[in-house]
Amino acid sequence: MAKRIVSLTSLTPTAVADATNFVNQQYFCILQGGTATQLLNIVEFYLGGLAGANAAMILLSSFDSTVGATITAGGTVDAPLSAATAALAAPMKIGNSATTQPQRSATLHLHNLTINAFGGELRLNYPLDQQAVIIGNAVNTGEVSVSMFTGGTAGAVGFHMIYEPA
Repeated sequence: MAKRIVSLTSLTPTAVADATNFVNQQYFCILQGGTATQLLNIVEFYLGGLAGANAAMILLSSFDSTVGATITAGGTVDAPLSAATAALAAPMKIGNSATTQPQRSATLHLHNLTINAFGGELRLNYPLDQQAVIIGNAVNTGEVSVSMFTGGTAGAVGFHMIYEPA
């Protein structure tokens, strides 16, 4: 399959505790499989600080203990990295808005993406044997979110995540 990228030009997120409802368009994204068996590999995260003052942010990617329902793009843009990419029969669900709000799992954090939004930059690119894998679209393995955890200072950040349906 061909790789895809989801991005946000700029977002100042709202911090949420684990097992707490997210707020629409106040988190970077959720990515959910399009079917109960679809595999999605996360290849890369990028965060670039855009804030005008120090803003140390605790950001996490995590499996979700409550998955989003009726997920919409919100402020995100999702696009193929190759113009030759064919449409999927069951496309994954991605965005930062949902009618049922997702909740980050308290026990299944994947990546600590902490950054100072005042010019900080974070780029994680994973080898094939170290990529996080989403399986399906159910609780605990079927949805990954990227959001701000409590305890930091919110600041504007640009974001992208590259992923690949398998």
